[in-house]
Amino acid sequence: PALTLGRVAFDSPRDMTRKDAPVALTPDLIQDTYAAIRDATIRTPLVPATRLSLQLGIDLHLKLENRQHTNAFKSRGALAKLLTLTDAQKQAGVIACSAGNHAQGVAYHATRLGIASTIIMPEATPFNKVKATEVFGAKVILHGTGFDDGVQFTMDLAARDGLTFIHPFDDPVVAAGQGTVAIEMLQDAPDLDAIVVPVGGGGLIAGMSVAAKSMKPDVQIIGAQAHVFDAVKSAFDGTPTHFDGATLAEGIAVKSPSAANIAIIKQHVDRIDSAHEADIESAVFDLLSAEKLVAEGAPGAGLAVIKNNLNAYKGKKVGLVICGGNIDSRLLSTLILRGLVRDGRITRLTFEINDTPGQLADISRIIGESGANVVEVIHQRMMQSVSLKQAELDVVIEARDIGHVEAIVATLRGQGFNVRTDQNI
Repeated sequence: PALTLGRVAFDSPRDMTRKDAPVALTPDLIQDTYAAIRDATIRTPLVPATRLSLQLGIDLHLKLENRQHTNAFKSRGALAKLLTLTDAQKQAGVIACSAGNHAQGVAYHATRLGIASTIIMPEATPFNKVKATEVFGAKVILHGTGFDDGVQFTMDLAARDGLTFIHPFDDPVVAAGQGTVAIEMLQDAPDLDAIVVPVGGGGLIAGMSVAAKSMKPDVQIIGAQAHVFDAVKSAFDGTPTHFDGATLAEGIAVKSPSAANIAIIKQHVDRIDSAHEADIESAVFDLLSAEKLVAEGAPGAGLAVIKNNLNAYKGKKVGLVICGGNIDSRLLSTLILRGLVRDGRITRLTFEINDTPGQLADISRIIGESGANVVEVIHQRMMQSVSLKQAELDVVIEARDIGHVEAIVATLRGQGFNVRTDQNI
């Protein structure tokens, strides 16, 4: 059925540009969109983050959009737009440009509705996102180094082949679909004081801020960006951007956000915060280790800005949108190991020992008696700076935490061993 937009039923997207019935991102549009997409999307749970709340000293709740059909919120806006297509447009097919989550949302719902889809993805897109998009039935073309590089290429293909371009964020219908996340959050928890939303092109936070402020005008809406892709924060604050390198939060790595979304953000959003890469990485690890949630970098940016501004959230009930869980498995594996190292649960001890029998046995005994486990041993004589009659020994251990490592190091030094650690204990 045709999607009713802004209390007006449109037969085609071209009708939506009529001067007598312009489409604007309004509360009515979002409510109508929610009614249209509700039965074909998952009403994801809003759950208390019990462990993180205790650790951070705030009342944190997580909206699990990583449990959508495509493991990200983007399927909401994609479906909303697909429901506006004419029969001729459905027959011709659709095209989209995305780093992964919008791609999968368009592919999944297009295939479900019998519409052919073509997706342009950056050449460095994680393999799991490319494969998942293809599994959902789309034709994938890899092009460019990022979302911004692929937009014009996508529009050229759309014009050449007569395809309908479904923009991931610069479209009021798509943004309305994303805004339905706020409806569910405030229905489930009307007493939320603040909602933290990851920000890339601005569609999610624009839609959510309009919906949320219409339901609860005093709720705070805070945006979260990666520091190296802070285009929306820059526009919001009137400060220079910090585009510098890659980010773990590739789903919100947008240099050219929608001007229409920025105008809405300036009207409805309270502030935009940003986080550095180390903080985002640590936050993704926290979500996994504390809440057992697989989250990608974008929601990691959301948790990171909360952790960096805890005083602003004291005494408040805070909602965080876990907007996606499509993180590359190899990247996640490395992130877990780095998190264990950062927490001291995996530590490398480097010894300078006399090159005599029994040294390794004594070290292993002391570590074992201290309650730690030896994971790896590297004992070599050639590639080192110690004297000829000495050897350098690397012992990787698994401990309970950094305090446990400190106790083990103290015991080893008390037994006369010259030992140093990567944490400079």
